[in-house]
Amino acid sequence: MTFPDPKIKEVFDAYPPPARAGLLALRDLILEEAKSLPEIGEVSEVLRWGQPSYITPERKAATTLRLGTHKQAQFAIFAHCQSTVIADYAMRFPGWDRLDGNRAVLFDSTDQIEPFRLRSLIRHALTYHLN
Repeated sequence: MTFPDPKIKEVFDAYPPPARAGLLALRDLILEEAKSLPEIGEVSEVLRWGQPSYITPERKAATTLRLGTHKQAQFAIFAHCQSTVIADYAMRFPGWDRLDGNRAVLFDSTDQIEPFRLRSLIRHALTYHLN
């Protein structure tokens, strides 16, 4: 597994093993989905608030997605709280996931990662400013 910046790898390596496995699975989903969206340009993996974050600096198509631990779960995928990404996701898939308001989808194990649903959230975030 390669990282654009050794500091990002250090952040992933510092997570407890159960969280790290889930966060790396979410990272893979984000990077795979980004490859299917040529209109967004390159996705950059950067650190924001000390967390791995995914942005589209060239075309500014995305609202930032972040990955990290959460006080109410092992790990989470975060969207900007002033975007509608999490709210729209909750409307499309009501009651399927544990949410932290309009800011995050929460997980306690990799088994809770459902690729079909999460790809829709990721796609929405990566194309947020194109809609």
